[in-house]
Amino acid sequence: MADEEDELPETELSYDQKKEIAKWFLLNAPAGEINYVAKDLKAVLSDEEVYNEAAMEAFPVYNKSHMICLEMPNRAGDVIVSSYSEITENEYLDPRTAQVAIVDHVQQICTKVRPADDEELASSYIEEFRCALDAEIQRYVSESYPKGVSAVNCVKGKDVDGPGMDFEFVVIITARKLSPQNFCNGSWRSVWNIDFQDESQMLDIKGKLQVGAHYFEEGNVELDAKKEFQDSTIFQSADDCAIAIANIIRHHETEYLAALEVAYSKLPDNTFKDLRRKLPVTRTLFPWQNTLQFSLTREVEKELGLGK
Repeated sequence: MADEEDELPETELSYDQKKEIAKWFLLNAPAGEINYVAKDLKAVLSDEEVYNEAAMEAFPVYNKSHMICLEMPNRAGDVIVSSYSEITENEYLDPRTAQVAIVDHVQQICTKVRPADDEELASSYIEEFRCALDAEIQRYVSESYPKGVSAVNCVKGKDVDGPGMDFEFVVIITARKLSPQNFCNGSWRSVWNIDFQDESQMLDIKGKLQVGAHYFEEGNVELDAKKEFQDSTIFQSADDCAIAIANIIRHHETEYLAALEVAYSKLPDNTFKDLRRKLPVTRTLFPWQNTLQFSLTREVEKELGLGK
């Protein structure tokens, strides 16, 4: 009787509470797994209206934050969905092909394309710098990231028609290795802001890198590593700027990948020991002499497809 009195009465969640909870799960889905989360959510909610509204709000945010790449119809090219290429909520510019992709966020497909308007494109002066950098970044990505894609967007000063004004580019590099049948998915995202400063004749370079990996075979292990960089170089011709910027990006990203490999190599001797007590509740000593069998180094490198 006392136990019954102590029990708290069950309360029904409100419409908004259900929607916010659903959005949280969708937005926190690992790379390439939002559709699996959405399917389960739909079954658990048993409320089509709540699910649809949550999906309509969550999918655009998720797609832009993960910078997903979508193929345009008729093999017109690929477009990276990001806040840097966004024209409207469902329209995204691909500066390489001068086309605008119309995107269905929930279905994660490009439904159609249209030619970009003149005001949506950069001036010929800016385009000279953008095209040169785009070519160098494409070369670097093809050499370093299997299935990697890139884009260079002008986010400031696209109307500049000659020397004397500042402008800014954003370089996006994204790569994904999805292997759900093997219970693992991985992603690489890097964003580099290139600020061309005419007065000082310098280029200010800031980069943000994010690596994610999810292993869920008989467990649930997720990696979410982030790193920021800052560098600079001198303002030169379009081709020379492109080479200098690409080399800086290559240097920092290669260095970061090497640091990750070192960290993974230390997992057996350091991290695993910190995670486990010396004598588990089973009263059986953990086999520290064989900890290499628990190493994630080879698996991470293989599944993410990063590095050479």
